[in-house]
Amino acid sequence: MGIAGSAPGLTDLRALLAALDPEIDPVPKRFLHVSHEKARERMADALMMFREAEGTTLIVDVEHDEIAGSERLLWARITLRVQSSLTAVGMMAAVSAALARRGIPCNPVSAFLHDHIFVPWERRDDALDALSHLTP
Repeated sequence: MGIAGSAPGLTDLRALLAALDPEIDPVPKRFLHVSHEKARERMADALMMFREAEGTTLIVDVEHDEIAGSERLLWARITLRVQSSLTAVGMMAAVSAALARRGIPCNPVSAFLHDHIFVPWERRDDALDALSHLTP
């Protein structure tokens, strides 16, 4: 795939909010903070990787047998299936505000074609409901 000259997708806030089309990934995720060296070992398993001065953050799937006794917070990924532009203004602010009104924390990640939000696993249905009531 070549490098595009500009980011594809919608930029109009009304159109974006009208077409969010959120979908929950059925596999829980975990945020891991590891050393840069350890990150190289886990890269193949990572949904996302971000390097900071103190180490690397990875978002990884949680294996089924890890879920039951997990003391760490599990996250649900909600993909906003609207094709949004990286230059769109206001969509993530509206999404995070809708979730904040219900007391749901969110961690947004923007990829080239879609935006994704990570919410606590146990609040995923509440988050989906909040997004379904978000109007332009």
